[in-house]
Amino acid sequence: MKITFYKYHGTGNDFIVIDGRNLNYNFTEKQIESLCHRRFGIGADGFMILLSAHGYDFEMQYFNADGKPGSMCGNGGRCIVQFAIDLGICKDEIRFIAVDGLHLAEQDEKGRIRLKMSDVQDVHNESGDFVLDTGSPHYVKFINDLDELDVAKEGKHIRNSPKFIDKGINVNFVHILNDHSIYVRTYERGVEDETWSCGTGVTASCLMAAHNESGFNEVDVQTLGGKLTVEFERVNDKTYNNIWLIGPATYVFKGIIDTEKID
Repeated sequence: MKITFYKYHGTGNDFIVIDGRNLNYNFTEKQIESLCHRRFGIGADGFMILLSAHGYDFEMQYFNADGKPGSMCGNGGRCIVQFAIDLGICKDEIRFIAVDGLHLAEQDEKGRIRLKMSDVQDVHNESGDFVLDTGSPHYVKFINDLDELDVAKEGKHIRNSPKFIDKGINVNFVHILNDHSIYVRTYERGVEDETWSCGTGVTASCLMAAHNESGFNEVDVQTLGGKLTVEFERVNDKTYNNIWLIGPATYVFKGIIDTEKID
């Protein structure tokens, strides 16, 4: 069976995307892992299928690069919204369902995708670092000299520590540039390496770097793959609402997958 795939990236965080609305085929874990492989496949940080969903514009089905079903992916969410716009199936305000529930999205006047993220209701202090869930679980550590850090080594150490090894956790290292901007590098579970950008990780990092005690916050973020912005309302040090992840989502190319030739 031959299936058309599309490649998108959000600030260097790249994805294979399939229009599954009329597709009668289920990819196996091994097939997805093979397709995401950087040398023997198409290469991607994740794999997404756009599905029909009653009452919504579409459903986002997301898999990590290891082929296993993933939790919410912010950059993936922005990319699949751009994909839906490119397919012509979405209106001005987009409503889609993902593993963590309903998401709203829109394209702004600059062509960027604005994605509404899940509210955060709890933050845990881990010896001066922070753990919170922004659709995916994240560990946030503030650090200086971020460019000198071996993110893959240090991130792997935290991700595989006794407390997190069973379910895994994404690890973000954050350097504050000024009151309104930060620099973030992220080690992602499922990829098991540093990625060029992580939407839910950027979101978690911005919440922990809030410059206002309460009310509206806007934080600009530099990642290895480009720039993002996060807007949110800070209620207190554990509660954050009306969270929006904002940035580009870029079509790269499309091609054909021959399912008979995937291991």
